[in-house]
Amino acid sequence: MKKLYAKSELLFSIFWIVLYVAGTSLVQGIGEKIGQQDALVFLLHLALTVFLLVWLSKNKLTKRFGLCKTDVKASSFLYYIPFLLLVSVNLFAGFDFAKPTAELVFGFGSMLCVGFLEEIIFRGFLFTAMAKDNLKVAAIVSSVTFGIGHIINLLNGAEILPTVCQILYATAFGFLCVVVFYKGKTLLPCIIAHSAVNALSVFTQEPTTLAQTIVPGIVLFVVAACYAIYLWKKLPDRGVAI
Repeated sequence: MKKLYAKSELLFSIFWIVLYVAGTSLVQGIGEKIGQQDALVFLLHLALTVFLLVWLSKNKLTKRFGLCKTDVKASSFLYYIPFLLLVSVNLFAGFDFAKPTAELVFGFGSMLCVGFLEEIIFRGFLFTAMAKDNLKVAAIVSSVTFGIGHIINLLNGAEILPTVCQILYATAFGFLCVVVFYKGKTLLPCIIAHSAVNALSVFTQEPTTLAQTIVPGIVLFVVAACYAIYLWKKLPDRGVAI
């Protein structure tokens, strides 16, 4: 792993994207056949999370990839209030605690890990690897690939309209996290918000109307995009860690 990272950070990031996406899809398929999908996906995500945390710590890369506090004042980030809105809007359709306990527990744990994994892989690894050559291209690629990556939900039986909405606001959210990482040199707010959005989705009722499907997506997209643009213009450039 260390040799691949030293050879090419871009290839290293692509390796992790493929491993994460393909691994999750494969485990979901196996889990469906044996009736243990939630448990297996959770174990995979937990294993990947623990491995990356240990690997980053061992190689003294935690600060480089944003696992640290920022030296930028919270007021400059509007006290992260827009993140709170992004988290809460996911509960627009209401709560649902009627699911089996195991599904809720494993789903909650898995989604917490996903927030960490996706921020480290798409913002930490991919953006950092590309930003050294072209900042704008890196920001676009990191955001768009993260958004388009949600298209895999269609392969798992998701409906088209909710998936399209998810792709759009995931792209905007991805760009917001790129800006926070680049301007603040930290991924912690992004990881916390991302994990919270995902984890709370486990307890969210399935939308029953078109409005419940579209409105949250629109709100998420607008808030994330506006917040990202504000931070990009407000905060000074910090450069990219080499």
